[in-house]
Amino acid sequence: MSCILNIETSTDICSVALSQDGACIYEDFDDKGPNHAVKLGTFVDSALSFANSHAIPVDAVAVSCGPGSYTGLRIGVSMAKGICYGLGISLVAVPTLELMCVPVLLAEQAVEDDALLCPMIDARRMEVYASIYDKSLSTVRETQADIVDSDTYREYLDKHPVYFFGNGAAKCMDAISHPNARLIEGIRPMASSMFPLAERCMAMEKFEDVAYFVPFYLKDFVAKTPKKLI
Repeated sequence: MSCILNIETSTDICSVALSQDGACIYEDFDDKGPNHAVKLGTFVDSALSFANSHAIPVDAVAVSCGPGSYTGLRIGVSMAKGICYGLGISLVAVPTLELMCVPVLLAEQAVEDDALLCPMIDARRMEVYASIYDKSLSTVRETQADIVDSDTYREYLDKHPVYFFGNGAAKCMDAISHPNARLIEGIRPMASSMFPLAERCMAMEKFEDVAYFVPFYLKDFVAKTPKKLI
């Protein structure tokens, strides 16, 4: 299987991991940030040195593509694209909210078969970026910017247990207030959670165009901006 350099910078946490043969073989992170501009280059250099010292060729870079912090995503994607250009390797994009589901599904805590997963990234006040997935990580609802109140997720809560997690979840639970609402604490987007999704992209040959790839926060802007201004 491939060796993938995974980069995650969508929140205050800066993390880098190497994965090979379905396992994480190297990890480094800083959760006292945001220190991405200071830490990311050092982490990447250490990861690539580890791979080189063990004669492991790096086949691709996977980067968390948002939603998330504008500055964090810009730094992470710029670093990923630079490595891909420099080493002549492929770029893989992993949605931040989807990768947050990985530790939930791998945890010892059982999740009901009909449960839905709702990862949330804080967007201040009572706003979050959120998606909804089933246990197979099929998308039930695409990513949206939600202003959370008692009705925001009711159509899903009335039919399924829904697990809410991420740095935007705890503040929303009083507003959601439904017997099917479950809160899971301590779930953070980390590079070490990316590799199952990155390896799936590799197997499907789902690669990004290094020259034109932009993360989540820029897509609407680019679509609406005349090309002469970009």
